[in-house]
Amino acid sequence: MNKKGWMIVGLIVAVALVGTAIWTEPGMAGKLEDAISQAPVGTGKGMIDPKAEPGFMGIPGAPKTYWILNILWGIWVGWIFSSVGAFGGVMAGVGHITVFGLADYGKSFKQTCPVLNKLLTDSVRVCNQYLVGASAMISSTTYYRMGRLVLPLGLCLAGGGMLGAYLIPTLTAGKVDFSSYVGYFGIVVFLVAGVLFYETTPRGQASRKAAKQAAKAFEDANIRKTAGTEGKTDSKSLGVHITHLGIKKITFTFYGVEFSFNPLWPVVGGFVIAAISAFIGVGGGFLYVPFLTSVAGLPMFIVAGTSALAVLVSMITSIFTFMFMKSIPVDFPLISTEMIGVFIGSVLGPVTSKYIPEVWLKRLFVVLALYVGIGYTTKGFMGRSILPGL
Repeated sequence: MNKKGWMIVGLIVAVALVGTAIWTEPGMAGKLEDAISQAPVGTGKGMIDPKAEPGFMGIPGAPKTYWILNILWGIWVGWIFSSVGAFGGVMAGVGHITVFGLADYGKSFKQTCPVLNKLLTDSVRVCNQYLVGASAMISSTTYYRMGRLVLPLGLCLAGGGMLGAYLIPTLTAGKVDFSSYVGYFGIVVFLVAGVLFYETTPRGQASRKAAKQAAKAFEDANIRKTAGTEGKTDSKSLGVHITHLGIKKITFTFYGVEFSFNPLWPVVGGFVIAAISAFIGVGGGFLYVPFLTSVAGLPMFIVAGTSALAVLVSMITSIFTFMFMKSIPVDFPLISTEMIGVFIGSVLGPVTSKYIPEVWLKRLFVVLALYVGIGYTTKGFMGRSILPGL
């Protein structure tokens, strides 16, 4: 697909999401007002003070956000997602849960107004997904143009992911309290950190010879060569090229190294990953990445773009389900300013990541996964994070 084609797709997606928001706005507003009306009036914890200054979603007394912080956090979310194809949703969640203080605020209504507690949980899930969806659309377009996206593989993952992204919001909207949400969020991230750590061990590396060979070729052409005087490399010509399309096997090459996969497994994997990620309100990139690197044995340099395409489709499905089917409200002023940063970070990610060796991208991901996983698991189920900052 050429640049014009991707622009048309992006426009259609944007119009669809905006249309969904406009169509469902009356229902969302009514649902939020009903939840607020059930909360006790007062200035104490778990109460609504009608005289307080409006904050998140216009709720009196809710945490306020500031546009400059929203943009800066959006840049971080966009950069890390577009660089490693993962963790953007986790970082979006960290922003909404911790940086903007929505977790402690939402948890305060657990006893006094459970309806509002769970509505805030769902709203944070959707806000996370808006940011990841925006970054996924930008970065997948960029990676495709750079020859670093395996289109058939991404579509297989997305196909399975659509069902999971529809079922979970339908089944769980309005049923998850904030404490449980944070705890489950941490468990999933922590388990993924374990998978990635195993991948860095000698035993985990043994099955990834082709991926290492392709990664070395890419680094030689884009990192080591660029640092010298030989000039730039035409990465597009050496990028992903599909050599065989079949029902049972699809084959492609990347920097002279051949890879193949059975289309059935990405479909199954996409369903499971989208279901888990929709439940905790993230894109699923942090699950797609280990699936593509460990199970499919692909180098990180093509995992990010392929993951982004799968995430984009599942995010559109999940957002549509939450907002159209369940009328979950979101804070559009917050999302809009964050998306400015996401756009900047998503443009920078694919450009800067090719200058960073694969091993350092993976190590960054492992460290972040361990920190967030341990911190949120203890915060959700013990009431307090054992790690600072969360």
